[in-house]
Amino acid sequence: MYKLSGVTKQYSRGKETVHALRGIDLVIEDGDQVVIQGPTGGGKSTLLQMLGALDRPTAGSIEFDGVDIAKLSETKLTRLRAEKIGIIFQSFNLIPTLTAQENVETALAPMGTKPAERRRLAAEALESVGLGERLHHLPGELSGGQQQRVAISRALVKKPKVLLADEPTGALDEGTRDEILALLDGLWKEYGLTFIMVTHDSHIAKSAPRLATIKAGQVTITDQARQTAPVSY
Repeated sequence: MYKLSGVTKQYSRGKETVHALRGIDLVIEDGDQVVIQGPTGGGKSTLLQMLGALDRPTAGSIEFDGVDIAKLSETKLTRLRAEKIGIIFQSFNLIPTLTAQENVETALAPMGTKPAERRRLAAEALESVGLGERLHHLPGELSGGQQQRVAISRALVKKPKVLLADEPTGALDEGTRDEILALLDGLWKEYGLTFIMVTHDSHIAKSAPRLATIKAGQVTITDQARQTAPVSY
């Protein structure tokens, strides 16, 4: 599904040039579960933005289903994100004045889904994460774990091929973290998603089938499910 070749990302910070990514080569197959771990400033969030078609590399190619998304127009990138990529954020990013159901519906609006169908699909998505009785609650009326479940529903309601998560448990306590991780793992298996998650949490990293350790803009991949030796790029 993803093939990154020589991906670099540079940006200016005052008079300084920051090398966020340094020539990354990486293949992520359909159905993979990959956790990206690394120190602050190491490039993991930048890499996730590339995979989510939220930013373009300075050099190199990012193929998604055989298409170099780095060369797509903004219109086509927007459509790609709307249809094929679901994203979960640490801070939930819910609209405080909308109910849980309405927040989930926002993911379907860019796709031209009719209002009645949006409501039905949003209700089903929330039911699937155990929030069937919280459809009409505002974010402020929900716990942190419940808000993240709403955010997960919003990411999945459009039935994407890829689910990206940027520190999805970073704002949660340990017990709630484990509940959300179990939910995400179950959804990954149920829907056959390609699931890529950024985390600082070593507990999460140790249990990942594939671990991408990123430091100073370079990646080392470890296939932990097969206990193979790391391959450095």
